[in-house]
Amino acid sequence: MLRSRDCRPCRRTAWPMPAFRLPLLRAVLACVLVMSGCTSLAPEYQQPEVDMPTAFRFEPAVVAATADTAWWQQFGDPVLDELIAAALANNYSVQIAAANVEQALGIVTQTRSALYPQLGYGASGEELRAPDTGLSAAIPDFPNPQDTYQAFLSASWELDFWGRIRNLSRAAQANMLSTEEARRGVILTLVSSVASSYITLRGLDEQLAVSKHTLDTYGEFVRLYEMQYKYGQSSLMTVVQAQSQYETAATQIPQIESQIAQLENALSVLLGRNPGVIPRGKPISELVSPVAPSGLPSSLLERRPDLLQAEQALIASNAQIGAAKALYFPSISLTGAFGSTSSSLSDLFQGSTRTWNYAGQVVGPIFTFGAVSGQVAQAEAAQRAALANYKLAVQTAFADVDNALVAQQKIAQQLVAQKRLVAALSEYERLARLQYDGGYVPYSTVLQAQQTLFPAELTLAALRASVLTASADIYKAMGGGWVDEADKLTGRAAPPVAEADGPPPLF
Repeated sequence: MLRSRDCRPCRRTAWPMPAFRLPLLRAVLACVLVMSGCTSLAPEYQQPEVDMPTAFRFEPAVVAATADTAWWQQFGDPVLDELIAAALANNYSVQIAAANVEQALGIVTQTRSALYPQLGYGASGEELRAPDTGLSAAIPDFPNPQDTYQAFLSASWELDFWGRIRNLSRAAQANMLSTEEARRGVILTLVSSVASSYITLRGLDEQLAVSKHTLDTYGEFVRLYEMQYKYGQSSLMTVVQAQSQYETAATQIPQIESQIAQLENALSVLLGRNPGVIPRGKPISELVSPVAPSGLPSSLLERRPDLLQAEQALIASNAQIGAAKALYFPSISLTGAFGSTSSSLSDLFQGSTRTWNYAGQVVGPIFTFGAVSGQVAQAEAAQRAALANYKLAVQTAFADVDNALVAQQKIAQQLVAQKRLVAALSEYERLARLQYDGGYVPYSTVLQAQQTLFPAELTLAALRASVLTASADIYKAMGGGWVDEADKLTGRAAPPVAEADGPPPLF
């Protein structure tokens, strides 16, 4: 604290610093720097061991080294490529995730700053008039009112003997990296969602085309049988049956059109646009299913953003234990100031007005009645929870990959069988109509054949979309360097990875 000009113990000219104090101060500071870099009460972090399978349960027969490439381009649809690029550039969830990373990076910078001396400045001016009684009345020529001006530089530094600040810095850095992995997870989900939604949309387009074609065909049958009934060549029951078949197909069209509109709206939101029409590219039958990416289960630990995010959360909780344990020990800090104090503003920076002070402070706990031990217990429990969460995330990742692989294999098999079924039902329907026209079977046989063929054709269109979306799910489950390829389309540079003990910015 700076004193007035007349307080002589603070004047440099009256109390010069003894020569022996400077070497002593330098020695103390050197010891502080050495000791502050050697002590950390946090447990040494080691990556947890997990029970890892040697291979995936449903290994695909054909794989390719495509985990680090823009896999969605394998579909061969330029419109899909453009939609994914637009989503990465404009999606608001990506922007929110990027802002969260910047916020976490700011917290890292703020936390690390406490490792270094804090420098500041100040200035003040004061005019004080004392009462005309007491001391001012007893002293002749007592200046009243009195002016006081001050200007000073200040410094403070908490010495991190026990690693509390360094552990807090490491925790903040790990939290920032966890937030960055969360952002990469948003990109992974966004690309997969846009691809899956677009493929589903093209599948609905094919279902709509099948429904409209079937409706037109049934309409021709209705007109044909109405003409035959008019001239006595068919019964009224045949006409009514044909009309019922026509209306059954007609009810499918509004349902599919509603699903298409809702999916277009969902895709528009992913693209960062208002609801509207989504452009189309190749039909679902011309899209190519991407080859499954190669990789071992162990590679998931380095590929999947959610696993990297969980590990960074574990690292942060591990560092928080050290920060909590440091509260058992005293906090040591140094403060100092250098400046001038004068009753005249014009004399403020004269040598005779110079003042300085420095001080050290030690503050530590004696009895806290569980305040510190409670914080340590919280940190240790949070670390155990983070460890369990990491292991759970790893097991879930293995299950996600196996589920995606088996889904693709089985849906592909189902698609092959469905194609054969549709071909057989189409032939059955054609033969039934020929026999009906020849008078060999009743129209109910034709009706039954058509009632079976129409939903089978709709299922075939849905399975074509499902086998393609299963490929997208595999890339989503396995992660990979393709997230970095997609990240380039966001137009955002990766945040700098700040070392916990590295130098902070000046301001």
